[in-house]
This record gives sequence, structure tokens and C-alpha cells, in this order.
Amino acid sequence: MRASARIVGVATVVLAITAGGIWCAAINADHRGILTVSFLNVGQGDAIFIQAPSGRSVLIDGGPDTGVLRQLNTVLPWYTRSIDVVIPTHPDADHITGLIDVLERYKVSFVIQSSVLGDTPVWDTLENEIAADAKKGTNVITAMRGQIIDLGSGAFIEILSPDRNVPNVDTNVGCVVTRLVYGTTSFMFSCDAPQNIENYLVYLDGKNLHSDVLKAGHHGSANSSSPPFVGFVDPQYAVYSRGCDNKYGFPASSTVATFKQMNIPTLDTCTEGTITFTSDGQTISKK
Repeated sequence: MRASARIVGVATVVLAITAGGIWCAAINADHRGILTVSFLNVGQGDAIFIQAPSGRSVLIDGGPDTGVLRQLNTVLPWYTRSIDVVIPTHPDADHITGLIDVLERYKVSFVIQSSVLGDTPVWDTLENEIAADAKKGTNVITAMRGQIIDLGSGAFIEILSPDRNVPNVDTNVGCVVTRLVYGTTSFMFSCDAPQNIENYLVYLDGKNLHSDVLKAGHHGSANSSSPPFVGFVDPQYAVYSRGCDNKYGFPASSTVATFKQMNIPTLDTCTEGTITFTSDGQTISKK
């Protein structure tokens, strides 16, 4: 994508999210200076909930079923009926099925999704729900490298991939890779991106990929978490988001070996349930 187009994309997302939200002061007061990131225990799938210091909230993916609603009840006040940003990273059912119920239950200000297309009934249902919400005022944005999602109070999400429209590529290749930054701390959410996309990001970004926490790509699949990518991210922790008895055998032995060889501790939603980190902008802590 040309530089001028990338700048327009950045401005559009930042201005829209900055101007579009109406933030609850009572919630803001509860998050003074603290960023919270929770890898929700949704079984074999992904769902990541972010509460920014400003009080703004983001849900990346929604897991394979309605269980995400129970998990959201553990990280949101019971009276909350809105989520500021929802990011379906790609059309695979283990990432988006739960989002159908999320969109029905919560008022969502922004949906930011890849241009990659799905071909399943679950994807069609989600797209119909997004279209219905758009008629009620939800802003729907196509994710593109270079866009910034401003969460206020110095926290933001940068979109690293895809870097072009990708309607007909493999869904994992077209998934939305994001990096959350707050102060000097950061989190890398690599969705199900395969190693060729990870290594492309190494080529584009190099040391700028460094993050304190890495969500192991594709639930620990052997097709993700390439040594060059993991090396440049150089996290303090890696997190497997997976079901205990998944039929794929995740995490793969090669992925386990990669993290072990690099002395990177791993955490696992299978054995630990929901995994939550907090950041004050200088250091991260596991709750």
C-alpha cells in the first residue's frame, strides 16, 4: 500500500475512535493508570479482553461458542452492556462463533475486521449481525497495516497485518495481527498467522516487534511461532490459548521446544484458565 494511503487509514481510525466514543467516567476512575489484558478461557479458540487505563474496552475474537459471555462476566462489571471495539481476526469458527452472541448482547461502537472472506454458515451469521449493528450506528472498518486504534491515556493498538486487501487468501494468512502498546510495555497478538506472515513482519519491522507478552500463534501450532519471529518479539511470557483435549495436539512439540530453547516461560489457558496481566506503563505483572 502506498504511504499516502496508509496515512489516510491511520487518521481515519484514530479520529473515528477518538471522536466516536462516549466514555463512562465511573468506569474510568476504576482503571487509573492500569491496563488489563485477559486471555479468556474459552477452550479451543481465542478471545482476548483488553481494558485500557481510560476505561475503553476491546475484545479480540470470541472463541468457539457462547462461553465467551460467561468469561466476559468475570472481567466486566455486571451492569456493563457495551464494548468499544471488537476485532474478529479472521473467519475461523474457533475465533468468531462467540462474537455472534457478544454483538447481540453488547452495544459495540467499532468492529475492525480483516477483508478475508469466510464461506461457512457461522461467518455468514456473524456478517449479518455486523451489518444489522452497522444500521444502528456501529462503525465497521476494514483492518489494514498502519492503522492505529487510540484507546486513550497513552494506550493504543497498532495493526501490523494484513497490509493489503486479502479477500481470497487462506483465512489464517489474512488474519489481523495486532500489537498493544502502553508506555514502555506491549503485547503481541498474532492470531493464527502462519510462519510466512510472521517472517514477513520480521522483514518489515525487525526489533520493533518486541513485546513483553506474546500470544503463541495458532494456539501453539507447528505452523506458527517461527524462531525468527519469536526471537524478535523476545517476550517475557508466551501464552497458549487452547482447549486441553484439542484434536490437533496443540501445542506442537516444535513450538514447545522453540520457547524452551529461548528460555521464554509459557502460560496455558488449558491448565490455568483465564490468564490476566496488568501494566502500569512501565512493568507488567501477572495477576
